[in-house]
Amino acid sequence: MEFRESKTRENLMRAFAGECQARTRYTFAASAARSAGLHWVERVFRFTADQEKEHAELFYKLLAQCEGENIHIDGAYPVENTAWTPDRLLRSAQHNEYEEAHTVYPSFAQTARTEGFAAAAATFAMIAEIEQTHGDRFGQLAQRAEENRLFTSDQDTVWMCLNCGHVHYGRQAPGVCPVCKHVQGYFVRVEGSEILVPRM
Repeated sequence: MEFRESKTRENLMRAFAGECQARTRYTFAASAARSAGLHWVERVFRFTADQEKEHAELFYKLLAQCEGENIHIDGAYPVENTAWTPDRLLRSAQHNEYEEAHTVYPSFAQTARTEGFAAAAATFAMIAEIEQTHGDRFGQLAQRAEENRLFTSDQDTVWMCLNCGHVHYGRQAPGVCPVCKHVQGYFVRVEGSEILVPRM
């Protein structure tokens, strides 16, 4: 099949548009988290936004042979209220990541395989796995936020201040860092950090 006549060409553009929008939404969510004093949550949103930008670039590069063209697509993209609380934004992000991981990208990968575009199929499949990890990370943070456990633990935990690197041992992060005086929102669990694959 000719690439210019394929559904894969359109799906790559849909994926590019979706990743660009996700990046922007996560930047908005990071600002909301910062306003709420949740600096670790802010950084997770920004960290994920940077990865979404990389995904967008990968999809865009697969469209290189369409240089100079306009690709018309239809698509549905979520609208979320940036006035939502960080826990609601986290749950929304989890939902959107799982939709990409379980439905959208597996479908795009299957279409690309059927049409004979192996590189696109592999990229869709691998990025679907990454989106699963993003959803898991957002879900873990959302659960902790909903249970008011972002800065408490049932067992002794290692906490680190993101600003100065102070390490604290205990079941709760300090209300204020004793070294640099930054607020509790700068503390992150070191073990099982949400930047890594989360553990519940």
